[in-house]
Amino acid sequence: MEQSHTLDQETHYCQSCGMPMDNAEVLGSETNGQKSQEYCMYCYEAGEFKQPEITQAEMMDHCTGFLIKDGMAEEEARSLLAGSLPHLKRWSGQQ
Repeated sequence: MEQSHTLDQETHYCQSCGMPMDNAEVLGSETNGQKSQEYCMYCYEAGEFKQPEITQAEMMDHCTGFLIKDGMAEEEARSLLAGSLPHLKRWSGQQ
């Protein structure tokens, strides 16, 4: 049986890269030092994106490598990201 990879509605995901944020250690930070509830530490620090110029396509390429490393096939990883990234806060409204 083929394993399906979908985003769980109960898990919070980084609104930039889509990474599951299932513990406080991976949360980014706001300008006041508080933990961000929307972005992970790899995307967001001190209230700013770490890669402010990255495009959605570049983010997809970047994240695909991590999903492949975790055992997902490249085609499946790209399909998951293509279906999820455009709906995240950072990318909504962009092509």
